Amino acid sequence: MANTDRVDVHTHVVPPFWGEALPSHGGDPSGWTTPAWSPEAHLAYMDDQRIATSVLSVTAPSVVGWEGQERRDMARRVNEYVADLVTRYPDRFGNFATVPLPDVEGAVAEAEYALDELGADGVVLMSNYAGVYLGDPKYTPLWEALNRRSAVVFIHPARPQIETLAGVPGPLVDYPFDTTRNAVQMVFTGVLDRNPDAKIILAHAGGFVPYAVMRFCELQPALDPNGPTTEELLAQFKLFYWDTALSSGPDAFPSFLAFADHERILFGSDFPYAPAPVAAAFNHLLDTHSGLTDEQLTAFNHGNAKKIFGRLA
Repeated sequence: MANTDRVDVHTHVVPPFWGEALPSHGGDPSGWTTPAWSPEAHLAYMDDQRIATSVLSVTAPSVVGWEGQERRDMARRVNEYVADLVTRYPDRFGNFATVPLPDVEGAVAEAEYALDELGADGVVLMSNYAGVYLGDPKYTPLWEALNRRSAVVFIHPARPQIETLAGVPGPLVDYPFDTTRNAVQMVFTGVLDRNPDAKIILAHAGGFVPYAVMRFCELQPALDPNGPTTEELLAQFKLFYWDTALSSGPDAFPSFLAFADHERILFGSDFPYAPAPVAAAFNHLLDTHSGLTDEQLTAFNHGNAKKIFGRLA
């Protein structure tokens, strides 16, 4: 079975100093518990699930709970911590660098440092920062810096600015919604069109995008007849990359595969925020119950990732 040597593009690091300080800096407003984490535990999970390389990222709420220079300092500390892990385990770990948004100037500087000096494999952005989504013009300098470097940009969902449902933590429903909301805004505001060299990954198979994309692409031209056509919008949505985290299985995959470019689908697990048994269950679904050929499994598990991560090729 073509399920060996996976490259996991959606998997998280919990730097101990970040995890310890998070409760006193706003905590995680999604209602999710910060899991226990160590490099050794992560490597053990990878070995069990035949994952060759995990490209690590800090999840939501990232470093937004810190203010001013402290936010910049925490992003730098996180990036140097992960860079050290990559130095120690160059074949096993990769680094999606954290940037101190909504501080755009600081984010540009940190992205440049992480990509140019630390050799990060890409950058992780949250879908919104205090309700401002990534298609907002204020983020233009950051997108320009990332596009100049042909950067891989992993967009992780954040909590939308709505109340979490009682008994329903944000990651269950609100996160896929926020991924979709951000993706639609990015397409409608032309972010992908203006930044064609950035490789932008949407988490969790794009949330609801594959299922509802025709709704977006047909209705928007009716509301804005002078804007892009249905076909032009659809072409822009197809420029995204997608990860499979928590999205495998016979119910979700038909819509996903019917829409997404198969050369832009990448393996993701969401470990450790998805506990090992849950992540493993979705990995098993990907391998056995998603209707994939061996050729598709090879591409999704590692082939497509190695095309965009030069260091892993």
